[in-house]
Amino acid sequence: QVHLVESGGGSVQTGGSLRLACAASGRTLSNANMAWFRQAPGKEREFVATITLNYGRTYYDDFVKGRFTISRDSATNMLYLEMNNLKPEDTAVYYCAADAIGSEATLRLELAWPYWGQGTQVTVSA
Repeated sequence: QVHLVESGGGSVQTGGSLRLACAASGRTLSNANMAWFRQAPGKEREFVATITLNYGRTYYDDFVKGRFTISRDSATNMLYLEMNNLKPEDTAVYYCAADAIGSEATLRLELAWPYWGQGTQVTVSA
């Protein structure tokens, strides 16, 4: 069983930055694929970024590529999402997810992930 707790959300203006964190327990992050997803009001949850257990490869949704960076600290069992140049369209609840298995294409699918945190709200104002 994996327990995930997100933090770091908040309200910023367009162009601002936030750093989200996800604390994991019950599983060493270095042994698991990890990801961030987000859900905007009235929309389905969507893939943001993933980092793999093999070599720490990272993949991003095209909309956040170049602005967001996913990383993990295996020593402290933490997952991070550094978000820069934020836009109002980034407003959403952000969730971390753990322990999916599969190809890059699979890791982009919400249904692939068995463990989820409770989410943290990010609001970007114009």
